Amino acid sequence: MARSLDGLVFFPVADQAPGQVGRQTRFEYHEQDGRVWAEYCGGDVARGHLVGTRADDTVDFRYVQLRHDGSTASGHCVSLVTELPDGRLRLEETWTWESQEGSGTSVVEQQPGMRESTR
Repeated sequence: MARSLDGLVFFPVADQAPGQVGRQTRFEYHEQDGRVWAEYCGGDVARGHLVGTRADDTVDFRYVQLRHDGSTASGHCVSLVTELPDGRLRLEETWTWESQEGSGTSVVEQQPGMRESTR
């Protein structure tokens, strides 16, 4: 099992569609006793939260976000935690919106040299 997500900051490796997370979005993860949560913001997202659980290298969570235009959105995501050759962690995500149409995949990676929150 890959190491804990607690205290790690992640960023998307590519932009998604407008109104979603993008390369300017930062996720600050926490993990304790199989429970995972994170706060995120940046790009089109003014504030976002995710909560879920981790079993081995699989994280299963729900997310909700407030966009700068005042709209909200929520969904479900399952992520596989992997380790990159340089030791950073990567989350390979499969997500589905619950508040609107759409689903897809994305990848977020641990920010290089960052171990603590940037906020």
